[in-house]
Amino acid sequence: MGMLLIATVLFSCTEKQNVLTDQEKQDGWKLLFDGQSLNGWKNYNEAGITGWSAQDGNLASSGTGSDSTGYIITDKKYDNFELAFDWKIAAEGNSGVMYHVTESKKFKTPYKTGPEYQLLDDIGFPQKVENWQLTGADYAMHVADTTAKKLKPVGEWNTSKIIFNNGHVEHWLNGSKIVDFEAWTPEWFALKNSGKWTSAPEYGLSETGYISLQDHGSKAWFRNMKIKELAKTPKAKVALFNGVDLTGWIAYGTEKWFVQDSLLVCESGPDKGYGYFGTQQYYKDFDLTADFKQVSNGNSGIFFRSTVEGTTVSGWQCEVAPKGNDSGGIYESYGRGWLHQIPDSLENVLKVGDWNTMRVKVVGPEVTTWLNGTEMTHLTDSLIGATNGRIALQIHDGGGIKVQWKNLVIQPL
Repeated sequence: MGMLLIATVLFSCTEKQNVLTDQEKQDGWKLLFDGQSLNGWKNYNEAGITGWSAQDGNLASSGTGSDSTGYIITDKKYDNFELAFDWKIAAEGNSGVMYHVTESKKFKTPYKTGPEYQLLDDIGFPQKVENWQLTGADYAMHVADTTAKKLKPVGEWNTSKIIFNNGHVEHWLNGSKIVDFEAWTPEWFALKNSGKWTSAPEYGLSETGYISLQDHGSKAWFRNMKIKELAKTPKAKVALFNGVDLTGWIAYGTEKWFVQDSLLVCESGPDKGYGYFGTQQYYKDFDLTADFKQVSNGNSGIFFRSTVEGTTVSGWQCEVAPKGNDSGGIYESYGRGWLHQIPDSLENVLKVGDWNTMRVKVVGPEVTTWLNGTEMTHLTDSLIGATNGRIALQIHDGGGIKVQWKNLVIQPL
């Protein structure tokens, strides 16, 4: 009878794993791992899932991954959230939890796009590491506060938390906040552009994306992974061009971008090639207005949800071109070409040699454009809805192009 009582007490004191309390459910928490299956997860850039298993109530890595393999991501994307999870790692181990990950064949690994809460055997890792590689760090960006950090020994469970709340980021470890910063500030961009991410231009820019777990060649175990989505705060309109200099923009290619008489000017250079002028930041859902004057030729455009490598752009363009060439239409650079060309009856909306106003509104998969107040395009496209990226102005190849821009104002939605 006594042994039965002891067993009953021990059983009753055993904390249940991978379950939500009634209060957590009411507060909006959702489990990312049910303790029994791999439902809700898949390999990065691949169908199905390998290298991970549901093992004794844990989401476990096999330890066979590498820098370029072994990543899994959630089925769902998340914007603002509070993510909590328990974890432990094998001796000499290395792993991590990433968020706002972009899935694309352009990117071989999630960490090229999404920030990472680093997990490491701080004491026993066999190679020399920097402070920004230690547990709890915002990998290669912000180091953890060593005065608050309380890391349990290898083989014991730790509890971590990541909060991303409209650009404000916190990392927690075993009940203590160890990292605190604001994303996308001038200081953040300066830090990004001064270290490891100089060769990863799309790192950390997306406001939405997948959660990812890393198998970096050592075993790691996760449980009690739960997430609560947080509300988006309405954002104010932003002037993309300040009328003074090129702050906030990145030039791609050798064509000319400069400020003259408070106007942004794009002009063909001696190479007569393609050129792009992209925002530092990503804008997913937005309402953009821009005034332009085609001084000569005028073959340009406004790309959105785009990425640029060299002078190769991936994304969609609201056409800005000489009369008769579909200004306000939508062209895709991925391979499908024109998604919408404007009817001939609307070609006269463009004012030749004068200022025009282009408005581009993108919400989810829906795109609408207006030229001088006249609707030119309205379409819905699932591929557009699945992507994210920069705003980018274009200089077409061929030479002889000069376009002036002003009043570039965006309302993030």
